[in-house]
Amino acid sequence: MNTLATSAPTLLQINTSLFSGNGQSSQLADHFVAAWKARHPGGRVVVRDLAAQPVPHLDAARITALSTPAASRTAEQAAIVAESDALIDELKSADAIVLGLPMYNFGVPSQLKAYLDHLARAGVTFRYTANGPEGLIGDRKLTVLATRGGLHRGQPSDSQTAFVQTFFNFIGIRSIEFVYAEGLNINAQLKDEAIARAHGEIDQLAA
Repeated sequence: MNTLATSAPTLLQINTSLFSGNGQSSQLADHFVAAWKARHPGGRVVVRDLAAQPVPHLDAARITALSTPAASRTAEQAAIVAESDALIDELKSADAIVLGLPMYNFGVPSQLKAYLDHLARAGVTFRYTANGPEGLIGDRKLTVLATRGGLHRGQPSDSQTAFVQTFFNFIGIRSIEFVYAEGLNINAQLKDEAIARAHGEIDQLAA
């Protein structure tokens, strides 16, 4: 739970579909937001659309900037770090998070990986201790809405679930729920059934 939470909580909606709001995962996230707002009429929703506003992928310059002490950074490096700081502050300010997660070629969208790479900051979002790594973000509820064209849940082809859970656990977010909508490209009946089932699960989780 965010220690800065007030009576008007904040929900961070992260859309990772290449189709922005038209993606199936984004539409499920919109359904979650509607249910959440019904429960929290005074709540604030912040949308981070990684297709409309992509985060640059890491390169040597960015890695160097993020690992350079503040006093030694150039102006260009300071600007890079400021972008990362803004993403981290946005995440830390959220009392709850909903992540729309399509599967592309058995993995997470590259734009999500780029975003996560800017959140992983030693001494800022995690630190190493004598007892192992410790997340510094602070726990809050994360709902992951995973959409897939095929059937992958519980199979070796599902590399997403473990990756997402491991990453967010690493920075301190452990209250994670997954909702799966699978078989969306197999046939219309499976798609309709999967979306309806996901809507039901979302309504329960948003409450």
